[in-house]
This record gives sequence, structure tokens and C-alpha cells, in this order.
Amino acid sequence: MFHRAVKLELKEGTVIELTFEDGKVKAFDMAALFGKYPQLRALEDRELFGEGRLAGRYGVIWNDDLDIEAETVYREGVTVRIEKPRERRAAGRAVVTARVRRGLSQKELAAQAGISQSDLSRIEQGIANPSVATLGRIAEALGAELRISIE
Repeated sequence: MFHRAVKLELKEGTVIELTFEDGKVKAFDMAALFGKYPQLRALEDRELFGEGRLAGRYGVIWNDDLDIEAETVYREGVTVRIEKPRERRAAGRAVVTARVRRGLSQKELAAQAGISQSDLSRIEQGIANPSVATLGRIAEALGAELRISIE
């Protein structure tokens, strides 16, 4: 499984911060790679460092010679915080609210929706990224209607 980055922040020195789809924000100091990849020392130039950008969702690139894979940052970086995307939090809150109104436990709702209790817990916490089909099964188990809008 590849961990895909959704946001890049360039910090002090040669530190980058990547936010991943799972909400983890990892910091990584590019200087850790200078011994193995001497060409990365060029990133000590703040102007060049400031040109870093996401290369799709799979890495950070500065130029044709300077880049790093997102997976390396995920594996070797330090988790500085975990963010819950707004959409996931909203979906999770809606599920909790509907479940509590109907007097169901997580275990009961999970069984009715055909998912594990741990998956339901992660959805309610805004950690998981459920498919529309999974949300549909949860809505059906709650006797509710799933509505998705783009405004």
C-alpha cells in the first residue's frame, strides 16, 4: 500500500511536512539523506528549497535531480499530529448522532450494516475513509437516507 500525500509544507532548515490521506502529518528533515545522497545538499539553499512541490500524491520534487517519495517520509518521518478531514468528521458525527437517536450500540449497528465494530468506530471518529457503498449500508441499517451534496 502506498501512502498518498495531500499537502506539503516547507518548514525551517530542510524540514518538510507532509499530510497524508489517512490524516497523519509527518515531518522529515531532508538533511538526514545528505550522506547517502549528497546532491540533496542543494536544498540548503532556501530559494531552491522553497520551490518544492507535491509530485502528484506520491512524492515531493524540487527539480529533475531532487525529490523524495512520500512513502519514505511516511516510513521514516516523525508524526507531528493527526488531522481529521472536515468531511470525515462530519460524516462520523452524523453516524453517531443517528445511531444514538435510534438507541443502537456500535456493535449492533455494525452487525446490521455488515461491517466490523472497529471499522464503524473509525468512521465515527473521522479516522476512516469509508466508501459511498459503506455509508449507504450504514444509512440503510439506521433506516436513514444517505445524501451527498457538492455545493
